[in-house]
Amino acid sequence: MPLTLYLHPLASFCHKVLIALYENEVPFRAVTVDFGDPDSAEQVFAHWPVGKIPVLHDGDRDCFLAETTIIIEYLQERCGGPVRLLPDDGEARLDARLWDRFFDLYVSQPMQKIVTDRIRPQGSEDPFGVDEARGMLDTAYAMIERRMAGRTWACGAGFTLADCAAAPGLFFASIVHPFAVDQENLAAFLQRLVSRPSMQRVLAEARPFFSLFPYRDAMPPHYLEE
Repeated sequence: MPLTLYLHPLASFCHKVLIALYENEVPFRAVTVDFGDPDSAEQVFAHWPVGKIPVLHDGDRDCFLAETTIIIEYLQERCGGPVRLLPDDGEARLDARLWDRFFDLYVSQPMQKIVTDRIRPQGSEDPFGVDEARGMLDTAYAMIERRMAGRTWACGAGFTLADCAAAPGLFFASIVHPFAVDQENLAAFLQRLVSRPSMQRVLAEARPFFSLFPYRDAMPPHYLEE
C-alpha cells in the first residue's frame, strides 16, 4: 500500500498522525508542504481546499483522506498492526474517540491560538482571544489532572487514538501555557507521552525546525537536545 502523507514537521496535528504510523511501523512517504510556495501548497488545496494538513494519499485506492482522526481510523482498518489505537470493545472505542476530540479541541486548538497570535501582523493581535484560549487550557489541564489519577494512558492501560492526540497537543501547550506546579498527574502523563518511542521519533524529526516555533525561547533546554 503506497501511502503518502502531506505534512509539515513542526505541525502538531501532523505529529498526531505520525505517532499512529510509527506505533504500527506503517511504511509511508512523507512530503513536506510549504504553504508559501503555490506549487507545494496546491498538493493539498487540490484535494482538501480548506488547506489543512496532514492529508493522506493511498496510492492503491487513489484516494485522499483528511482530518487526523479519520486518517488514523483509516490506517487501522487498512493497515492494522499490533497497537490497536481504536479498541475493539464498543464502549472503550467511544471513550478513545471522546478523549481524542477533547485533546484536539480543548488542548491543541487553544494552544494554536496562543502560538499564532504571536506571529500576527502588528496591530492585529487578539489579546481577548488569547486570554480565552489560556482559560480553556486551564480548564483542560484540571480535567486531565483528575482523569490521569491512577491511569497510565488517557483511556486506561492501552495506548490509543486519544494518546496520539494528547502527545503533541500537551507537548506544545506545556511550553506556551505551563502546567501548575501541583498538576503532578498531568506532568507525569506528558513525560510518559514524550518518552514513547513513536513520539521520540517525531520530536527528533521536528527538532531541526524548532527555531521556527514562535515560542522557541520558552522551550525547555532538554527538548532541544539530540
